[in-house]
Amino acid sequence: MTAARATSSRRLTDLLDAKFLARLDALDVHTRRILRGHARGERQSKRRGDGVEFADHRPYVAGDDLRFIDWNIYGRLDELFSKVFLEEQDLTFHVMVDVSGSVSFGEPSKERFSKQLAAALTYVGVIHNNRVTLTAFGDGVVAQLPNIRGRAYLPQVAEMLMATSPQGATDFDRACKQVAAARRGTGITIVLSDFLFKAGYEQGFRRLIGRQYDVYAVQVFAPQELDPPLTGDLRLVDIEDADMAEVTISSALLKFYKRNLAAYCNELRAFLTARGATHVLTNSGEQVESLVLNYMRRIGLLR
Repeated sequence: MTAARATSSRRLTDLLDAKFLARLDALDVHTRRILRGHARGERQSKRRGDGVEFADHRPYVAGDDLRFIDWNIYGRLDELFSKVFLEEQDLTFHVMVDVSGSVSFGEPSKERFSKQLAAALTYVGVIHNNRVTLTAFGDGVVAQLPNIRGRAYLPQVAEMLMATSPQGATDFDRACKQVAAARRGTGITIVLSDFLFKAGYEQGFRRLIGRQYDVYAVQVFAPQELDPPLTGDLRLVDIEDADMAEVTISSALLKFYKRNLAAYCNELRAFLTARGATHVLTNSGEQVESLVLNYMRRIGLLR
């Protein structure tokens, strides 16, 4: 489903502090990739082209555009040289946020934390006229604002994030297939989720990771998932598909759980790192402001 352009009474200040938004104005998204998009944008590519900023000269060859001949050099040297410019092209920035049932868990909830982070990153992208696609996913793509740029879209960003409620199971591979099929050019894809998918994350990430895109996976847990405050005999119910299990919580079982969770996170990090992607582990008890202004700059996503 695609979110339609419409007037909204919601604002990003419903999710993020106004002072924090003002600090985001000084940041922009950053990619290590050479930009090779087809649409003309406002970001300099390392590829030579016919943009507006002069880069160098090269000897004229038959077929070169006569408009780019440097006649001043011809007058001095009696030789023809063509001007070469830095080509200006789009950076595409995809923000994928998990809205499946599991993100409703926690205090503070993973849902609000993830949506605040998605709002902050999308804000940075659109105000600098990058081409941004914001996607909410669960059992595939649930809602989407494709190819937006400029502050005029900020109310729609707030509307989409705040109107989308967590529910249902996750089909990460299906969501990634839909997103990857629509991506163009070169840029960044960032995925916000707990990545606790019964069907696994491998195939989905294989669709997203490639030489044209920097990929970041921000794994969000609730504090209660990292250190469960549980004891005694309990019946646990899966929040996504209602699977049940009766367990007796002991200190030994909690230690086993924490070891398994740490191993799972390490496996995800190793999988991503081996393929050139970046893994970020955080929890909903942290401050989004600190994560964005400090850590995201340190790892090179923002500058």
